[in-house]
Amino acid sequence: MSKVILVVDDESHMRRLIQIYLQNAGYETIEAEDGETALLQMQHRHVHLVVLDLMMPGMDGWETCAEIQSRFPAVPVLMLTARTAVEDKVAGLSMGADDYLTKPFDGRELTARVQALLRRTQLSPDTIELKSIALQIDVTGRNVYVRGKPLSLTPKEYDLLLLLAQNQGRSFQREDLLNRVWGSDYYGGTRTVDSHVKNIREKLREAGIADQDPIRTVWGIGYKFEVVE
Repeated sequence: MSKVILVVDDESHMRRLIQIYLQNAGYETIEAEDGETALLQMQHRHVHLVVLDLMMPGMDGWETCAEIQSRFPAVPVLMLTARTAVEDKVAGLSMGADDYLTKPFDGRELTARVQALLRRTQLSPDTIELKSIALQIDVTGRNVYVRGKPLSLTPKEYDLLLLLAQNQGRSFQREDLLNRVWGSDYYGGTRTVDSHVKNIREKLREAGIADQDPIRTVWGIGYKFEVVE
C-alpha cells in the first residue's frame, strides 16, 4: 500500500508540482491550502508524512507544525521555506519539524528527503531494534536490552528513551521533553531532562554502547536520537 503524504501550501501551482514529484516516486498524495484544512484532513485520513510550507496566511507553518506534533506526534513533518536564515531553520526544527527544504528545490532532493524521513519512522509498534548498537526496546513489556542483556532504567528514563527512539532524527526542545514525559503539571525545571539523559547515557555506556551515543545533543535546541545503521 502506498504511503499517504499530505501537501500543505497556499499556492496551488506549488501543491501541484510537489504532488507530481511525489506521485512519480510512488506515493499517494492529498492536499490542503492552509493549516486548518490540513488538520481536518489528518483527522479523517491516515497520513504518513506532511510536506508543509512555512509562509501561509492565517495559521502559518510554524503554528500548523506545532499543532500536528501535538495531535499527531508520530507523523514526520518536512518544512518548506523560502527563507535561508539559520534562525528560521532552527525555529522550524524547534517547533517540531523533522527536516526542512529551502525553495526553490529539485524534485529529486524532495523525494530523497521524504524517503529518508519515512525510513526513520518505520518502527515496529511492539519492538524497536537497532542492530548497529545492539539495542532492543520491548515496547509492550517496557524492557530494554543491550547485547541481549536487560538494561535497568527507572520508569522516567525508560519513557524518555522510548520517546526519543520512536522519533529518530527529530530534535526535541527540553521543555517539550519535560511536558511529554513528566506532564504539563510538573513544576521541575529542564535540568531534570539533562540529568535523566546523562543517566541513560552512562547506563548505555556501561552496558557496552561506547562507540556511538544514540542520544545526540542539539545545541540551542535540546536532544535527538540518531543511529547510523
